[in-house]
Amino acid sequence: MEKWDTFDVVSDESDHRFVLQNIGRNCFTDSKCQVYKTIMKEWKILQKNLPDSIYVRVYERRIDLLRAVIVGAAGTPYHDGLFFFDIAFPSNYPNNPPHIYYHSFGFGLNPNLYSHGLVCLSLLNTWIGKKCEKWNPSNSTLLQVLVSIQALVLNEKPLFNEPAYRLLTRSIFEGKSRAYNDSVFVLTCYSCLSIIRNPPANFEEFVRKHFRERGHVILAACIEYANGRVRVGYYGYNKIASSSSKVVKVSASFQGSLRSVYRAMYKQFEQCGASLESFFAELELEKKQNRRKDGSGIFKKAMGKIKQAFGWKKEKKST
Repeated sequence: MEKWDTFDVVSDESDHRFVLQNIGRNCFTDSKCQVYKTIMKEWKILQKNLPDSIYVRVYERRIDLLRAVIVGAAGTPYHDGLFFFDIAFPSNYPNNPPHIYYHSFGFGLNPNLYSHGLVCLSLLNTWIGKKCEKWNPSNSTLLQVLVSIQALVLNEKPLFNEPAYRLLTRSIFEGKSRAYNDSVFVLTCYSCLSIIRNPPANFEEFVRKHFRERGHVILAACIEYANGRVRVGYYGYNKIASSSSKVVKVSASFQGSLRSVYRAMYKQFEQCGASLESFFAELELEKKQNRRKDGSGIFKKAMGKIKQAFGWKKEKKST
């Protein structure tokens, strides 16, 4: 992907979720105020330490507001997706954690990310947790929040973020977890379509570049997942996961969902300028011919033995 600064200052905050919050607060305009100084420290921490999969834009006229996007990590059902968050520092920061709104586009694709925008996380004091997991004014930072969302929320097995499953034996629910990941991947794809059609301000070109560079990967993943060659989340992740000859069981409903979203993504990625020469506008499902041949052969052999036992013979056609 083309070089894009992980941290930058922009001027247009008009579509920010919290644009009407904190208006007229002196603590965000007075450089001598402790809140102002703390936020400037946060800027420096972000500027120096953001990983290359998290991008932040701050506003020159509203230092209390930020917007971040997290790129879904390989090895998760969120891979190559984009997840946008609007952030606002409270007027008593850092005594209280920042307020965060998730741009869900109406999709509920994680137990910790609600479709109405709530981010459920102990570090934000929006979920229960041990004292060491809660916001600490002395040492907690926004960088920790963003990295926690990427690592702990947008993870490999998000079903187990749900309290009902968190304390239970995971092995019992692995099948349900894989089914959940199937659904999550499809919803992530639909979320990508919404982002392409309505990218948040100051990230328009970033969105186009991302899907121009990664669109073909997402389509290829759809093909592999639909045909059961790779478990969802692991396309291209490592040689073991990508080259395994074991066939993954795929439901007809999952295949149907992938076909629908694939068709829509192909069109949008093409408009972004993605290189799709080796792809078709329709997702083609491969017939499991080897499996059918094996089954057919076994059946024929069995019927042959039955006919032989009963003395049945195939009648010859008269010439």
